[in-house]
Amino acid sequence: MQTVTYRLVTIVAERSVRDRLLDALHTLGATGHTIADVKGEGSRGARTGVPGVPSVKVETVVPPEVAERIAEHVAERYFAHHSVIVYLQDVEVLRGSKYAPHNERA
Repeated sequence: MQTVTYRLVTIVAERSVRDRLLDALHTLGATGHTIADVKGEGSRGARTGVPGVPSVKVETVVPPEVAERIAEHVAERYFAHHSVIVYLQDVEVLRGSKYAPHNERA
């Protein structure tokens, strides 16, 4: 079984930036995403946004260069004024062409 190495980009952010993040993901080269409402606690304690409103977790599987563009964009635009974390992981995927920009052959 042949796999292709891509990057899993995971962004956990306050809900107020969700739509802007999703637009940026696709503009920067992601072909899809998964999103979920989440709750949690980090180095600063429990997230203190609007009470009862969860944060969002956005995941996308992309080529390494797209992952870097996304991470840089999020860091530049959101880290200073929003509750956001980004982490990147190498992942082995089947059907690698499904994740390539414009469904190019991987």
